[in-house]
Amino acid sequence: MLSADELERYARHIVMREVGGPGQNALRNARVLVIGAGGLGAPALMYLAAAGVGTLGVVDDDTVSLSNLQRQIIHATTDIGHPKVESAADKIRALNPHVKMQTHGFRIDAGNAMALIGDYDLVADGSDNFRTRYLVSDACYLANKPLVTGALGVFDGSLTTIRAHEKNADGEFNPTYRCLFPEPPPDGTVPTCQEAGILGALAGVLGSMTALEVIREIVGFGEGLVGRLLMVDARAMRFETLRYKRDPSNPLNGDTPTIMDLRAYR
Repeated sequence: MLSADELERYARHIVMREVGGPGQNALRNARVLVIGAGGLGAPALMYLAAAGVGTLGVVDDDTVSLSNLQRQIIHATTDIGHPKVESAADKIRALNPHVKMQTHGFRIDAGNAMALIGDYDLVADGSDNFRTRYLVSDACYLANKPLVTGALGVFDGSLTTIRAHEKNADGEFNPTYRCLFPEPPPDGTVPTCQEAGILGALAGVLGSMTALEVIREIVGFGEGLVGRLLMVDARAMRFETLRYKRDPSNPLNGDTPTIMDLRAYR
């Protein structure tokens, strides 16, 4: 049951027909793991905490630097040099004491991904490199966990939800991340954030939308982003949606799957 304090805190949710008391209780009982406390993870964590997600986990092995503060709004100048997971946890505790924070101050890898992801209901990936995105996507499939995954460019971003371990209304498996992007680009072909830069407010937009998609997945309203890639163009201020389907040749849930574990990442 929600306490009197929680009823007041979440009053604007509870009066919504799409959320209400049952939806708020679903958020309270949910366990969400956020990969990265950076550009996408920072606003996602704050809005998930504000929404009342009961348990939030954050995994990141980095420390706060001055150049992070242009977009990673969960951190402050006084946090420079401190672990990002601890800085993020401090802000979440101050924002909403009803949220239980679990910090994982290390890099997610093939050795820890399955145990880490297995402890949560849903994963939100805000990582900044392709290797981690593919690792997290594969691990979520193997662990039977839904995944909301976002990516940022200089002036563009994208967001989709992966439930490749589940079947759609036609009895077919949903598409995987590899159905959308079969192979990562060759090393060095996509400039890093340090090399190309990034519009700070765009990270806030995509991070907030990541939180919104996670909330919709937990509460269960609206049309989710399974099989749909939402693309944002900040230059033209344009939003577009691309539909994609399962590729029978994909190595996860294709007709002849070849990925059975994470040994390829070791």
